[in-house]
Amino acid sequence: MISNNQRQSVMLVDGMALLFRAYFATASGGYIRRTKSGVPTNAIYGFIRYFWDAVQRFEPSHVVCCWDLGGKTFRGDHFAAYKGNRPQAPDDLIPQFSLILEVMESLGVPNISSEGYEADDCIGTLSDQFSRDMDVLILSGDHDLLQLVSDRTTVIMMKKGHGNYKVYTPNSLYEERQLLPRQIIDVKALMGDASDNYPGVRGIGEKTAMKLVQEYKSVEGILENLDQLTANVRGKIEADLEMLHVSRKLAEIHCNVPVACALDICELVLNEEQVISKFEELEMKSLYQWMGVASV
Repeated sequence: MISNNQRQSVMLVDGMALLFRAYFATASGGYIRRTKSGVPTNAIYGFIRYFWDAVQRFEPSHVVCCWDLGGKTFRGDHFAAYKGNRPQAPDDLIPQFSLILEVMESLGVPNISSEGYEADDCIGTLSDQFSRDMDVLILSGDHDLLQLVSDRTTVIMMKKGHGNYKVYTPNSLYEERQLLPRQIIDVKALMGDASDNYPGVRGIGEKTAMKLVQEYKSVEGILENLDQLTANVRGKIEADLEMLHVSRKLAEIHCNVPVACALDICELVLNEEQVISKFEELEMKSLYQWMGVASV
């Protein structure tokens, strides 16, 4: 057995962010890693490389992995076109969705999701729960999660290149953007999000959105001071006022999702035999050896 005896902290992993990043990072060269029977495993292999590097670097004592379930979410009720521009997952990635859950289970890491909600909402809810008692680390590449930064919650943003991270605390977030965590929501409400397919206020980009929130503190502050804005910016906001409020609902991570995870379930303790069995099934002997799990 391998146990982590470092100071207690829990790492909440954005599973889909890591899996898609791992798939496209390895598939971009045209080579898809497969087992002898033809099962694609490139995303799983890359996922574990990303995941274990972060575990080694930040040394959490506990780990939880959160996932999207797919299908309709409450955000789709607010805005029917939400994420409507997303292409179908590549054929070689689809069978890896269920396999990665099995791999995480073999590592003793709980897989958490909730119907009607996204992984971000599960992460936000668990962050709120865990941060009452311990430090929380969020591992992702999704900047929406910066709204969860707090004195007890740190967001570890994966950057381009393996093992390259930007670590966000309230201080580092403010130094970089002159924004408080909650103001991330207001910026997204104004500028929208092309990847999630909601427009915000048409004609207002990131630079203008950040400047407005920095000066007026919130959407409410901006609306209370419309007469102080240029005629051009004021006209854009007034023309898209309803979409501004809808976009804000879409941007905000919900932290009251019906999920929970007991601490003793998510303690990072590897069962070597279990890990080796699963990784050998997927023909990844080199990977568990790289992780430092000895062959039996």
